Amino acid sequence: MRRRKCKLIGAPFPIGPDGTRAWIEKICSVFNIEPQGLEEREAKIWESLEDYIKLIRGKSVFFMGDNLLEISLARFLIRCGMTCPEIGIPYMDKRYQKAELDFLEKTCKEMGVPVPKIVEKPDNYNQIQRIYELKPDLVITGMAHANPLEARGINTKWSVEFTFAQIHGFTNARDILELATRPLRRNNNLKELGWEKLVKEEAKI
Repeated sequence: MRRRKCKLIGAPFPIGPDGTRAWIEKICSVFNIEPQGLEEREAKIWESLEDYIKLIRGKSVFFMGDNLLEISLARFLIRCGMTCPEIGIPYMDKRYQKAELDFLEKTCKEMGVPVPKIVEKPDNYNQIQRIYELKPDLVITGMAHANPLEARGINTKWSVEFTFAQIHGFTNARDILELATRPLRRNNNLKELGWEKLVKEEAKI
């Protein structure tokens, strides 16, 4: 790309209505185009997401780190009303993630929540100890850790599902929340059956 003298457009990823609007606005600014109707479109999408947002508002999410989408997903979920104590990420290049990192900090400030601690190439053993201490409502993790955490009463969601799902753009924001809320909705359904949790007894280690 550098050899072809391409210009890098530093923009947040188009994940969530907020990220999608910022992504389009940044591209338009580079080409001196005035975007039309983005504010109204974003507001309309947020309104359509409220049935999912009410399930996660006030809850916490922990990212163990697996697919490089963690910063963007955390920023969107924080905008939805969640808190995020830690974001694990396999690799971080601040040159290309700068716009997203700045947007994450701005979002946290606007929502009145602490900026998550970002851990590059996290040690999974130490992460699990922090998960035990923090007791997040949801852990987004790789498949290798999901079942062991579930066995200890911790709600999880496979990060790989976000990798292969259609989650970019305005209309696909709903699919992100469909995935993120599935463990919480499962637990609500279990309560209707008289179960308090999925695992009857915590695993002994």
